[in-house]
Amino acid sequence: MAVKLVHRLMQDRAAGLSPAVAQLLDEAATALTRNELNAAETNLLEVLTQVPDCVEAQRLRGLLMHLRGDYAQAVLLLRQALALSPEHALIHMNLGISQHACGEVDAALVSLQRASKLAADFAPAWFNLGRVLSMQGRPVGAVTALHRTLDIDPDHVAARVVLAEVQTRLGALDLASTNYREVLRRQPGHADAWIGLANLPAVRFDKDDVVCLRQALQMPQTPQARVSLGFALTRALEDQADYRAAFRALYKANAQMRRLMGWDAAAARAKVSTMLDMFAAPMPDAPDAALGEEVIFLVSLPQSGADVTTQILARHPQVGAVDALPDLQQVISAESARCGQPFAQWARTATATDWARLGQDYLARTASARAGKPRFVDANPLNWRLVGAALAMLPGARVVNSRGDALETCFACYRQLFANGHEFSYDLDHIASYWRDYDRLSRHWQRLFPQRFLEYALESLSADPAVQVRRLLAFCGLDYDPACLAFHHELPSARSALYGRDLDRLKVLLGAA
Repeated sequence: MAVKLVHRLMQDRAAGLSPAVAQLLDEAATALTRNELNAAETNLLEVLTQVPDCVEAQRLRGLLMHLRGDYAQAVLLLRQALALSPEHALIHMNLGISQHACGEVDAALVSLQRASKLAADFAPAWFNLGRVLSMQGRPVGAVTALHRTLDIDPDHVAARVVLAEVQTRLGALDLASTNYREVLRRQPGHADAWIGLANLPAVRFDKDDVVCLRQALQMPQTPQARVSLGFALTRALEDQADYRAAFRALYKANAQMRRLMGWDAAAARAKVSTMLDMFAAPMPDAPDAALGEEVIFLVSLPQSGADVTTQILARHPQVGAVDALPDLQQVISAESARCGQPFAQWARTATATDWARLGQDYLARTASARAGKPRFVDANPLNWRLVGAALAMLPGARVVNSRGDALETCFACYRQLFANGHEFSYDLDHIASYWRDYDRLSRHWQRLFPQRFLEYALESLSADPAVQVRRLLAFCGLDYDPACLAFHHELPSARSALYGRDLDRLKVLLGAA
């Protein structure tokens, strides 16, 4: 149906146009498919000079602006096209995609839903609706839209991959595995399907998978796809207990990712040193020492097993939301913009009243997270750098540093292909440097705020869960509740021992910390 609709649009494109103008329009469309944007724009402007109300030329100009990254202009042009043809499903779909790129999420969903209604058998409209619903954390609606896509077009590989990703988040791991395998049946070298499958803990790869992955790496692939395949191959080789080969694959994949990402360990170290200098001593007495007592900041390194701590707190009846909130960084960024100075500059002259004002701003931004409960948990792991600012703003808040074993945490980071961020994790030297920065700053916060900062060792939790859960809840000002003991042990496994001497360098780097 998608092909039929596009074919009909191609036929309609020339309706009422002179042969010369129709040819310009076709040439513009062809140039767009080849990413020859300047040539496409020249032709489209010529068409619109001769036929100002040409709907298809307006739509294609909107697509052109989207491809250039000017999403606001794309939305404007697509709205103009829609004014000329209000029931045009393809324009509604294009508009929704550009609106989402602009951050206009609600408007994007309206546009995509309208496109799906106007062309009920148009798979791309349903796919884009499902993709946006997935990105906005609405998995149930996403599953419905993606199933509809596949009902219309069973060969829609991208829809099957996104559906598997959503099913993974919903815990439907068997269904996710089945969909990933179906993608690989159709496209054996599909990198997203391989890495998605590798991230399913219950999946075990066999020798045939190793052969297929090595064949996929021999195919033409984008650099990012080659990285994904390398991480998946690592997992497949681990499942064959071939750890020497697994480390070679992992080392190569990380080296490729490092070239794509880049990381300046010296700059990161300097930022931590600046933070130590900025918050070398406790802040002046706050106007309200209890401000922020409802807030629990949960900080950690990635892959440290901090999800266990999250589970414990989330099960407490007095705790509202437990979420990785961006608000602390947003408050700091907004103040930097207001002052016209970077954080490291204005923070040195901020008064207790200034910090209290920022604390009130944070509480206003996160009001919905409390959900009527006495406490809520801001579980943004990156806040370990901002503990000094957080407790200057909110002297009544508490900070839990959920700390895992250094070697296992660092190696778990090295084995993980992150969806975004964590650029430090693709080099053993960089990982060790990052861990040392985290360790020295965490120890500083512990000395500076002994009553407000808790070092929570996850190995101790495994050894004596009842005692450690009580300790955590007491620090957070929460009564003991037995429901908090119903957590799953998800600490990083002692996988480093399986790799033997391949990790000697990392052991030395961490031992020197």
